[in-house]
Amino acid sequence: MMRILFACGGTAGHINPAIAVANYMKDKDPSVEILFAGNPNGMEARIVPGAGYNFEPIKVLGIQRHLNLRTIKNNVKALWYLAGSSARAKEIIEGFKPDVVVGTGGYVSGPVVRKATLMGYKTVAMESNALPGVTTKLLSKYVDKILLDVEESKKYLPEGKNYIVTGNPVRQEIFTENRKAAREFYNVGDRICLLSFGGSLGAQRLNEAVADLMAWHLGENKNFVHIHGSGSYYGPSYYFDMLKEKGIDAHEHDNLIIREYINDMPRCLAAADLVICRCGAMTLSELKAAGRASVLIPSPNVAENHQYHNAMVLQSHGAAVVIEEKNLTGELLCETVKELTENPERLARLSANAKAMAIENANERIRNEIISLVEG
Repeated sequence: MMRILFACGGTAGHINPAIAVANYMKDKDPSVEILFAGNPNGMEARIVPGAGYNFEPIKVLGIQRHLNLRTIKNNVKALWYLAGSSARAKEIIEGFKPDVVVGTGGYVSGPVVRKATLMGYKTVAMESNALPGVTTKLLSKYVDKILLDVEESKKYLPEGKNYIVTGNPVRQEIFTENRKAAREFYNVGDRICLLSFGGSLGAQRLNEAVADLMAWHLGENKNFVHIHGSGSYYGPSYYFDMLKEKGIDAHEHDNLIIREYINDMPRCLAAADLVICRCGAMTLSELKAAGRASVLIPSPNVAENHQYHNAMVLQSHGAAVVIEEKNLTGELLCETVKELTENPERLARLSANAKAMAIENANERIRNEIISLVEG
């Protein structure tokens, strides 16, 4: 019976890969015991128990680099928490006695995984972004294995360490969802299906540009079905009002499907011909798994601008078109979508190149690396 301690938190991009691996490990061997450690005030405190796993709290905050009164107060608290994090990490580790400790990113990973290495436990760091985060860079000096999504990440990390490209864990439904059934569900027919979203919260600039895109393709009477996730900050009512200012009553167009959140992403990706979205690591892994052409708009409001680096990996492989937010306008987005949708060969080439980048057995590769470390 194997016991695995996951340390993760802060963003869904750190939490969801850990849960995906945990689920796969349990599916393959129900006797595996799993515990998560995370910040009691982070989203992991809600998501992890909701996924059915036990959760141990450890208070950790990140140091803010841009100093003002608010961030100085944050940093004082962060240093206070850091001082106690080693003892709390030891308490969690000794209480669970894991065979391996796996960190998937976020500030919580640092003290927990580092403490595990000092206590002689086997450790793994998983990095889902093309540009490794600060925590991964720090832990790379100590952990037994570093699992990467893409080969390009190695150039940002110290040489001579044990780096293995496994890919990111991806929901199996992304691979198995039936395209014909998905397009029938959304009544796409022979039309082009656009899928756009800016994450669970939404993204103002992306939302505004997509509203211009909708106004354009409705005005030009383009043969599109358009599914859009507006995000919780910019719910459908806000979006309907924004479209109304452009002379569009969204309720009159059955080819516009506007939601706050896309909760059937595998089906939407299966139906889509072109995806317009942000560039979180897990989103891009799902685009590759589904083999979808994309227009990528990296968020500039993330640590170390890592979404830009994620996006550029796909563009360098001829699998996506990247528009930086500083350059994003409704006009540019319309021109880009027009060019792609009027050139089926290029759209098909982007899709094929995305699919070629997918690592379809990432879950199994990650599981094998963890098992080989434990049993080695």
